[in-house]
Amino acid sequence: MWHEYWKELKKSRPAMVGAAILFVFIVLAFAGPQLAPHDPLAQNLYHRLEKPETGHVLGTDELGRDILSRIFYGARISLEIGFVAVGIALLAGSFLGLIAGYYGGMLDMVIMRLMDLMLAFPSILLAIVIVAVLGPSLTNAMIAVGIVVIPQYARQVRASVLSLREEEYVTAARALGASDMAILFRSILPNAIPPLIVRTTLGMATAILDAAGLSFIGLGAQPPTPEWGAMLSHGREYILEAPWVLTAPGVAILLVVIGFNLFGDGLRDVLDPRVGD
Repeated sequence: MWHEYWKELKKSRPAMVGAAILFVFIVLAFAGPQLAPHDPLAQNLYHRLEKPETGHVLGTDELGRDILSRIFYGARISLEIGFVAVGIALLAGSFLGLIAGYYGGMLDMVIMRLMDLMLAFPSILLAIVIVAVLGPSLTNAMIAVGIVVIPQYARQVRASVLSLREEEYVTAARALGASDMAILFRSILPNAIPPLIVRTTLGMATAILDAAGLSFIGLGAQPPTPEWGAMLSHGREYILEAPWVLTAPGVAILLVVIGFNLFGDGLRDVLDPRVGD
């Protein structure tokens, strides 16, 4: 089945473009320290705000740090943010959605009203509140971004469970004496995975963007961490004097978000049968 999915995915040019972009950033995430021409934290005030040139391909920032090296190191941080934040949302949201959809009744109502309450707040505003309570840091920003998108995963999994729990194979498993947990995790969840993969892929882009926004306002990564959102925040003061300081991290965020969106759209066309041409 997955082999057939991959064959169909390869026919989608946008999905392959997105995959190529993501491959480049994944390589940078793993090999950034080896590929970076300079120490991303090394300061040299004699070379501050230098224009892009041979020694510094993307120029230097206000402290004389090499921007290209900071972009390379930032790739690992941004992908880590996406995986951790989406992982939190995926695990918590899937469990809540499974329980709510399978058991229904009062439990379903309580869980879904809690999810509705979270959705009533703008996601970035709720993330800001959570980080303000936990304290500004990259770890807390990842936790906050993960928490605010839990309702999206819970609602999607619940919708899948509601349609799957009455299938004949679920009825047969129940008649054979399978426990509720066995039915949920062996019979229902595997059939809910394809649309969940699409949600996860698209959610990576949103998580990276939200975390960059938190870092931009000083609630995410703290100096001197080479995180793209924080680099944007520091570079905005030099937008006229040295525009390359914020152009590079801005383009990096743009590319990785486009990569996940293109790849996610291709996965949706292949994995989600409800999507038409």
